[in-house]
Amino acid sequence: MTEHRSFKRLVRARMAKTGESYTAARAQLLAGPEPDEVRGAPPVHRVLATSDARIRERTGRGWEEWFDLLDDAGMSGRPHREVARWVAAQLGVVPLAWPAQAVTGSYERARGGRAVGEHEDGFTVSVSRTIAVPAETAFDALVDPERRARWLDTDLHVRTSTRPRSARFDHVDGRVAVTIDAKDAGRCTVTVAHSRLADAGLADKTRARWRERLDALKAVLGAGTEKADA
Repeated sequence: MTEHRSFKRLVRARMAKTGESYTAARAQLLAGPEPDEVRGAPPVHRVLATSDARIRERTGRGWEEWFDLLDDAGMSGRPHREVARWVAAQLGVVPLAWPAQAVTGSYERARGGRAVGEHEDGFTVSVSRTIAVPAETAFDALVDPERRARWLDTDLHVRTSTRPRSARFDHVDGRVAVTIDAKDAGRCTVTVAHSRLADAGLADKTRARWRERLDALKAVLGAGTEKADA
């Protein structure tokens, strides 16, 4: 057993920055990013993508369990894509899906690697929304140019698509990958991963923009605009 080697390393890094006890530092890390966190805060405060409770809810494992699994699999120091593919295989999702990126990025930062959202080819941001329509309806609103223009004013050029599960696009600022997970009662979760962003500032703006636009998509679909055309 690894006994939380990488996670203990992360806790001790926080202790060195904050002067907290081991117990207090561990508790703060597992609680997730602090609500009043501002850009420019020391990296040790921004390592984990979310709280232990949320990552357990989304993946079935907590942070300490994930770090142990990644250590045991020899993922320390491996290329980002390789780690993301390995995590995605454990979860049964695509590598750009939020859970895979959250686990991979957090592990890399804990090992002293990249900044939040940074990969070999630039920065990546991921935004999700659950919408009360079938996956097919959401897919069509994303891929069909006329329907997409009702909620998004950015040019996207389809590279590949698999209805109703996923689509990949070229964008003036990098690449966009969309995954759609069907839920019960005619709902679905739409996840947008925007990669190859040039810097952290553009990544922050892009994340905020996608949050706004997915809210607009949710409003359009909720108003029945797309349902009538589906």
